[in-house]
Amino acid sequence: MSLTVIGTLAFDTVETPFDRRDEALGGSATYFAAAASGFGEVGMVGVVGTDFPDENLALLRDLGVDCGGVEVADGKTFRWGGRYEADWNTRHTTFTDLNVFEQFDPKIPTGYVGSPFVFLANAEPRLQMRALEQFDTPKLVVADTMNLWIDIARDDLQELLRRVDGVVLNDEEARMLSGEKHLLAAARKVLDLGPRFVVLKKGEHGAFLIGEDVHFSLPAYPVESVIDPTGAGDSFAGGFMGYLASVSNIQPHTLRRAMLYGTVTASFCVEGFSVDELRKRRRPDVESRFNELLSFITL
Repeated sequence: MSLTVIGTLAFDTVETPFDRRDEALGGSATYFAAAASGFGEVGMVGVVGTDFPDENLALLRDLGVDCGGVEVADGKTFRWGGRYEADWNTRHTTFTDLNVFEQFDPKIPTGYVGSPFVFLANAEPRLQMRALEQFDTPKLVVADTMNLWIDIARDDLQELLRRVDGVVLNDEEARMLSGEKHLLAAARKVLDLGPRFVVLKKGEHGAFLIGEDVHFSLPAYPVESVIDPTGAGDSFAGGFMGYLASVSNIQPHTLRRAMLYGTVTASFCVEGFSVDELRKRRRPDVESRFNELLSFITL
């Protein structure tokens, strides 16, 4: 397995200014894997309850996702609810029910432990660490996190950051973790904690890549009709890591190209609920938008 993700599979109830979707297939691992599968093989590690329909896993398998690391536990699947304001940048979490994910102890299948590329999707840092310790010697490990863990599990998170190559943060999380107000200063402070690079997500305002030997920024792909931003960050990470795994290269030039692929993949995600739009897109669609985005930033 060239790429493995550890994260959540979930049911999302999402309300936007224009529509609502109840019990939609969601979760960080789901979005990541759906996005990354367009570039090659990806293994998924997570847990679902006995209420999780077989057809949802079949959908992921049809996309080329290996679900051998998905455990079925007695109980209900993780559920999350959110409501978006008209500006799309303001999201209110209406409920979070961890259910079987609360007791989840990741078990990496034998066929995954040699994965050269590993993504630790947002979860409690000790869970991420337990997963990471089961891999051999990955070529690239990238982690996601959130403000909750920065607040209540900072020591564990800082220990994790000493063991990963990259971290994905939004601007609020970067400032909170670093204590710096200026975004670039915040990123440099995060680099001092251990990772080789930081990906800073700014939603519709684009993204930054800042590292020891790379410094890159780009705009978001201009989507005309946003339907649901849920999962955009995980889809970005899926496109980013999926491309890197497909070329098995992590040089600065390749990391910059991966940022474009991440941005393009996220642009498909927000055009529908759940993974509806990601399911429809094929590599030629991704390459078409990649070339469009490249033309925006090339003189």
